[in-house]
Amino acid sequence: MNAPAPAAADWEAWSCRVRVVVTDPAALDEARAVLAADLAAVDLACSRFRSDSELAAVEAVAGTWVEVSPLLADLLDVGLRAARITDGDVDPTVGAALADLGYDRDLAAISPAGVIVRRAVPGWRRIELDRAAGRARIAPGVRVDLGATAKARTADLAAAEITRRTGSGCLVSLGGDLAVAGTAPDGGWRVRVEDVTGDPGTAPAEGPSTVVTIRDGGLATSSTRARRWRRGGVELHHLLDPRTGLPPAPAWRTVSVAAGSCVDANTASTAAIVRGHQVWPWLRAAGLPARLVTEDGRVCRVGGWPGDREEAA
Repeated sequence: MNAPAPAAADWEAWSCRVRVVVTDPAALDEARAVLAADLAAVDLACSRFRSDSELAAVEAVAGTWVEVSPLLADLLDVGLRAARITDGDVDPTVGAALADLGYDRDLAAISPAGVIVRRAVPGWRRIELDRAAGRARIAPGVRVDLGATAKARTADLAAAEITRRTGSGCLVSLGGDLAVAGTAPDGGWRVRVEDVTGDPGTAPAEGPSTVVTIRDGGLATSSTRARRWRRGGVELHHLLDPRTGLPPAPAWRTVSVAAGSCVDANTASTAAIVRGHQVWPWLRAAGLPARLVTEDGRVCRVGGWPGDREEAA
């Protein structure tokens, strides 16, 4: 007797497509509820678009040690780790720079009017975390943006929790951040990698794309084609070079990385966008399978990422 086909639910949150897939269709309702609850909890903990977020409360008493929840402590820890292992390429203190470029509200509400304001990024060492004591201190003038790493961490945590609760194999996708847990379906999880990672069974791909199969860990795609807006007649995107406070010089339109977790995959893919052509020594040393697409659509692979005719990542 054949196993039932996986079941999926899709909706929009955090300005991206949210998708949860389970190998056991009976687990879908609980899986969706778990993911929705995790999204809400992380949003309340660290959204820079909410004045009532826990992170906003910590920033409001800048320079003071503040007791923080285990969730916010974990999210800060993940963001600071990403900064350390990328030598600051993935920096959680870019919040004010993003706001000055217009990204201080939902993307759909950004006005194209105004001028581009360049702001220096304070640097991740301006955030202090005492994990053992459950407290944090953020320096005055620092606005924290945990967007990339928090999204990836949410995918990792939600996938693991869904499998723990239901026993079902699970895939969670938040925009370009994807995590899997439990036993994969026969043949593995098939994922279409493109400017915005998606399901090969949905709409046709736009731009260079490929389909890969994963069985565990995570896969992340960072793209300059997503989360774009216009300001002062200039096209901007959400990935900033902390050294300039502006989007990096164009090199890669999309970088996809597979790793043992979605957080590690996202950290590497974001760092690659920021480093541009200088990323090769760091990426080879990391030893992670990666697919990099140039601005004009040429595809480069490293670390064992499969070729066009291969399917196993």
